[in-house]
Amino acid sequence: MNRYVQYMYSYPHKTAYRPLHNVNLSDYMENLAGEGHSLYLHLPFCESRCGYCNLFTVAGCGGAQRDAYLDALPRQMERYREILPCDTVFGDFTIGGGTPLLLDVRQLERVFRDVRAYMPLRKDCRIVIETAPKQTDREKVRLLKEAGVTRVSMGIQSFDEGELSWLGRFHDGRRAQEAAEILMEAEFACVNFDFIYGLPGQTAESLSGSLERAMVFSPDEIFLYPLYIKHGVRLERDGKAAALDSDHAFRLYQRGAAFLKEHGYAQISMRRFVKRRGSEGADGLRTEFRECGFTGALSLGCGGRSYLGRLHACTPYRTTRQGALEEIEAYLGREDFLTVTHGILLSDEEIRRRYVIRHLLIRPGIAKKAYRRIFGNEVMEDFPILRNWVEAGWLEEKDESQEERRHWGSGEAAGYPELQKGQRDSGYQDSVFLSLTEEGLGLSDYIGPQLISAEIRRKMLEWERMNGQENNLLQGEPEKL
Repeated sequence: MNRYVQYMYSYPHKTAYRPLHNVNLSDYMENLAGEGHSLYLHLPFCESRCGYCNLFTVAGCGGAQRDAYLDALPRQMERYREILPCDTVFGDFTIGGGTPLLLDVRQLERVFRDVRAYMPLRKDCRIVIETAPKQTDREKVRLLKEAGVTRVSMGIQSFDEGELSWLGRFHDGRRAQEAAEILMEAEFACVNFDFIYGLPGQTAESLSGSLERAMVFSPDEIFLYPLYIKHGVRLERDGKAAALDSDHAFRLYQRGAAFLKEHGYAQISMRRFVKRRGSEGADGLRTEFRECGFTGALSLGCGGRSYLGRLHACTPYRTTRQGALEEIEAYLGREDFLTVTHGILLSDEEIRRRYVIRHLLIRPGIAKKAYRRIFGNEVMEDFPILRNWVEAGWLEEKDESQEERRHWGSGEAAGYPELQKGQRDSGYQDSVFLSLTEEGLGLSDYIGPQLISAEIRRKMLEWERMNGQENNLLQGEPEKL
């Protein structure tokens, strides 16, 4: 069994998006009324492209090109500000990429200044940014601290020199260690390190060795990512995709997860491990899982997604350098930021599926009463495949105590307020959850894709065929309602 079919970080995937006509953001901005919403800024620039990367990012752009991109952002924000509800407040602001800290200090200062000038951020807004070891220095980290950043996530991937070279990473273990020291000295509320497993030749000892070095810094969170080699990335061109072994990756996952649990980390999802804080449990900042899209989310820049109720909108999914450059160039010349030309409008069925996928793969799972209250039916009647997973030992019904639920975070993101205006779900006050077992959690990338609808699967396969990515085709049969 191939346990690594697809990472379900959002649903539907961008490859299911299509051209849209007669759709305007103004008609969907009411989904951003009030508080609890997210703002995302995409900075699609990297110093170099990692061997496994198929994200919307470009390498080799100079300071002038990055300045031109920053020049376009205020024009976009000004148009958005004109149509935002008067009571909109963003409680989360994330800067992703790309590698945001590739920007120089002057450019970073400009980003924070412009966003605060145009966008209504909550006074105690959670501000998240991504970085990489080579771009992490004391001057930039000091700027982040002064700007109110609360969480920094750094992609280390490994401390092993051979593994870093194989992945096509352009830092070494020593530089990663220096960057980790700089981040921890700054005392951010949350620091996360990313690591990758599943490389051919990687051993349980080498993975544990990297995690052991991370333990010296006691990061608040660690993400363990399985290695995927998608069509068109450098590792595929180098002929390394055939060397991946699902069983080998799963054994490494089991060792990595066990190691982190032994060192005081609670597992929140297949990938996310959060440091426990003794008798305090894990507080909301460290453990609350907040995926953009389950309250309103607005994206700035080129390449990010906006989630506005039924409407999911973004630029076309482009993974090649030339494709990304074309989209960036179009963004720089854009005057109309309100007409939506690409995305998807979710049906009631897809809203249910999105809700189930998002909650099933994150502990504590699906609150049964919350699902019934929002959708008017029992979740296992709508999704009978869940019964099969109960019988397989991958899913169980759990009665979580209030103390246990503290480790999984608050219920602010549990509902789907876009579905019915004003219906704020308090699902995480419920005690009965459908929760993945330890075995099921490790199969998340196998279980999640089975919940993709037939229509979304058809669109994804159509996109992959049109773009020459037949080797990425999803495996298995879709679950039917």
